[in-house]
Amino acid sequence: MPNKPVIFVTRNLPEAVTQRLTASYEARLNPGDAVLSAEQVLKGAEGADALLVTPTDKLTAELIGKLPASVRMIATFSVGYEHIDIAAAKARGLPVSNTPDVLTDATADIALLLMLGAARRAYEGERAVREATWKSWSTTYMLGTHMTGKRLGIFGMGRIGQAVAKRARAFDMQIHYYNRRRLPEHLEHGAVYHPSADEMLPYCDFLSINAPGGPETYHWLNAARIARLPDHAIVVNTARGGLVDDTALIAALRSGKLFAAGLDVFEGEPALNPEYRTLSNAFLLPHLGSATIETRNAMGFKALDNLDAFFQGRELPDRVV
Repeated sequence: MPNKPVIFVTRNLPEAVTQRLTASYEARLNPGDAVLSAEQVLKGAEGADALLVTPTDKLTAELIGKLPASVRMIATFSVGYEHIDIAAAKARGLPVSNTPDVLTDATADIALLLMLGAARRAYEGERAVREATWKSWSTTYMLGTHMTGKRLGIFGMGRIGQAVAKRARAFDMQIHYYNRRRLPEHLEHGAVYHPSADEMLPYCDFLSINAPGGPETYHWLNAARIARLPDHAIVVNTARGGLVDDTALIAALRSGKLFAAGLDVFEGEPALNPEYRTLSNAFLLPHLGSATIETRNAMGFKALDNLDAFFQGRELPDRVV
């Protein structure tokens, strides 16, 4: 019986994914689940046929250039792949796969949680109960703002943006959106398309950021664009932390220009800008967008589907390069 391919796995995987992995491959695991240094990744990759990595692994051009010749593929446990130098992988002839289309609903659910949490001051309310500072019911105590009937602007109307819009319609929200390409009418469901994101911003009582990361969208939400939002708007980000200029957003939350923000992603996470922790009108989550058992299993199985295809000589279902 031929030897099983050796897969170096940089982080712990859900139990069901690990069981399938170890049944099909010789798995080299990271028992401590700590984020590995470049040197540790290179050491673990020695003699491996493929790598199964996550967004916490920074596969730079330098690291990819130093990978052992035995490594023939990289599978990432994520939709995004900005943590991998794709040009370097392509130059070396290393196929890279990702895990699209399985975290749409989970991420859209988190976007709605952030919208509600920010609008209804959930962080402040939960803290008041736990810290016993809630003394009495009052007609003016901790007043939030309605989601129902408000205008929601969606920056990035891909699968997740469309799923956010679907959920928001249950709150009778008026949907506005910007996307690089206008959706077919049957997918708009009455949403108003804006050919320019800047043109959309004045219509956003709520703004949901759902666009891809990268150089084109880096610090897209800056001071100038925040100024275009209605006073007391609410900003929600479930995409990538780098889309937001933290300094500008924090200033707008402090000044009252924005009523609140709900954030699941941060630039440099988990080392987020510490000023966010001082803001009572910032509803913060630790990148939980895809963090359900069902979604993480589906992501892991997609990664394994791509590895299976590669070692069976078939086309990768989710090939990035």
